[in-house]
Amino acid sequence: MTSLHDLLDSLRPTEIIGSTAVPISQICCDSRQVERGSLFFALRGERLDGNRFVQAAIDRGAVVVVTDAVGDWSPGKVCLLRVRDARQSMALAASAFHGHPSRALQLVGITGTNGKTTTSYVVHSIFQAQQQCAGLIGTIESLVGGRSTPSKNTTPESIDVQGFLAQVRDQGCRRAVMEVSSHALEMHRVDGCRFAVAVFTNLTRDHLDFHQTMDRYFDAKRKLFFGTESDPPEWAVLNLDDDYGVRLATEVPTKKITYGVRQAADVRAGSIEFSFEGLRLTAQTPQGSIPIESTLAGTPNVYNILAAVACSIAMGVDMETIREGIRNLRSVPGRFEKVECGQPFTVVVDYAHTDDALRNVITTARGLTKHRVITVFGCGGERDRTKRPLMGEVAGRLSDFTVLTSDNPRSEDPLRIIADAVVGLQRATDRYAVEPDRGDAIRRALEEAREGDIVVLAGKGHETYQVLSDRTVHFDDREVAREILSGLGYSSTVCN
Repeated sequence: MTSLHDLLDSLRPTEIIGSTAVPISQICCDSRQVERGSLFFALRGERLDGNRFVQAAIDRGAVVVVTDAVGDWSPGKVCLLRVRDARQSMALAASAFHGHPSRALQLVGITGTNGKTTTSYVVHSIFQAQQQCAGLIGTIESLVGGRSTPSKNTTPESIDVQGFLAQVRDQGCRRAVMEVSSHALEMHRVDGCRFAVAVFTNLTRDHLDFHQTMDRYFDAKRKLFFGTESDPPEWAVLNLDDDYGVRLATEVPTKKITYGVRQAADVRAGSIEFSFEGLRLTAQTPQGSIPIESTLAGTPNVYNILAAVACSIAMGVDMETIREGIRNLRSVPGRFEKVECGQPFTVVVDYAHTDDALRNVITTARGLTKHRVITVFGCGGERDRTKRPLMGEVAGRLSDFTVLTSDNPRSEDPLRIIADAVVGLQRATDRYAVEPDRGDAIRRALEEAREGDIVVLAGKGHETYQVLSDRTVHFDDREVAREILSGLGYSSTVCN
């Protein structure tokens, strides 16, 4: 139990109506989760305005309401705080409410367009190899002490971030790794977090429906390296093979360790070998060379591994532990994840949902076979429309056969989304099919496949659902592929 008075410095109110001598039992921003003694943040979202639910929160027992809305109104007997930015105040108050948990941890933040998830898993595996209890927050799950909680966002709301970091601390862990999205940085979800290391993977076209321009997208990512309402990270880990990484290297105010393949970085990869079993490389580092073996496949994972190596060196991890941690990580859910049912061709599921990520996954597949690459992809609804033809062109140009389908259409007409993407597809090839039903599209691709081919099911990766206009339904590319392969006569008993 905390007093509202103890949180005032973090809340930064511009106006206070009522007594601040109020005990607070919890902080929340969803009126349905309010309990007696709650501090309720009325947040304005894209679709709903939390100020509409203030009375509902009070009726459920809220004793304090925080808002950045203007107007002459009072919630009656409860205390009202008006602030400049309710999201920022919420983040800082949540940190204070939980005793500033990031200050007790060595916290790693990973940002960039692609590679955040895999890099976070590699770093987490290295921590485990060091016999270090560590937490993980990311696109797929939040993980601590062997307990996994599925994620709704790449980076959760600040209340959940701080609550999870408090769990990590309270379980005796001293390290955590977190994916930090541009949305999270722009919307103050990690404000109040003190990062020991900030990692930049790359920046390619994505989320322009939200950020509008690449410069604004970069500016959002850049915030992680200058302190999120806390001290700047002690170390910045930067990809020198990315133009934006080079730009960051000239700007960040902290110690830097760089990585890359083409440029003269601090951590570089040599003697790279690819196979169906994964990859091998030698990492040249300031601490010496490390021979690395990994079951992760493709050039993008060379960069993800180098980022994890550089991060671990910044945190003082020894070379053998780094090597062991990378070797121990067998796979990352939905990232070039194989579906095997004894079929004579390869099926992989990947989260690629931008033109650059799609290019990477198809190129990786192309490098692993002398036969055909068959790609199934779709584009998400209510997201940047301009990337749809770019994705179509990449798929058409790099694949031998493409099946264009639906992804998460949300409230958009799936056929309209397909029409946007097919423009690029037609520019590149005539070897394609359009099948709006994703299950039928996967079937079409698997029936088309022959011995030695690789079928890439792109876009949804680890997701186990499909978001439609009126409902969310269960849909897992991996499950669907296994069912179809079994129906085609391949052995269901050996399906992974």
